[in-house]
Amino acid sequence: MAQLQQDKDRLNLAPKKFNMWLFVFTSFMFFAALTSGFIVYVGGRGGHGTGIVLPTVFQYSTLVIILSSFTLFMASRAAKELQFVTQRVYLGITVLLGLAFFAIQLYGWSLLVKMGVYFTNPNASQSFIYVFTGMHLLHILGGLGLLLYAIAGSYYNIGQVKNLFRMEFASIFWHFIDIIWIYLYVFLLLNQY
Repeated sequence: MAQLQQDKDRLNLAPKKFNMWLFVFTSFMFFAALTSGFIVYVGGRGGHGTGIVLPTVFQYSTLVIILSSFTLFMASRAAKELQFVTQRVYLGITVLLGLAFFAIQLYGWSLLVKMGVYFTNPNASQSFIYVFTGMHLLHILGGLGLLLYAIAGSYYNIGQVKNLFRMEFASIFWHFIDIIWIYLYVFLLLNQY
């Protein structure tokens, strides 16, 4: 009976995972469109980038989000090994790192403002920095929600299939936003001047 329920859970969860992959693909295309828009805009201005040097604080946020992917990997491994306390600890650390990333990004914005870089800048290439990072932060909020959903699942007796599904669901999205941030950060670095 338990095996039948697990098989039924797997079948019911498969479309949700497919929908997550569709959302990831759509988000990837969205960020590709944003960077393409930046390239077209900059190309129309004679090929100059943002005209500023990014604050070094963005390096720290990059390290934080990479570390958060590692802690999420450790949480997933613990979940597969039925080590629920370890799973919760690593998920909690991942959430804290996600919040730290968010805070560092906001601090980066404050440094940009001190540098005279505003969202409503006449040089729209500098405004793109806020668009890139702002849209990414919205995805971070969604990822934090999925991480909290995974933590909640580890506390309740929802069954291992559903627990692993929540972990996989959160992992797919979180690793995706990690990769997107690295892509955006490198893109911005290459287009500083």
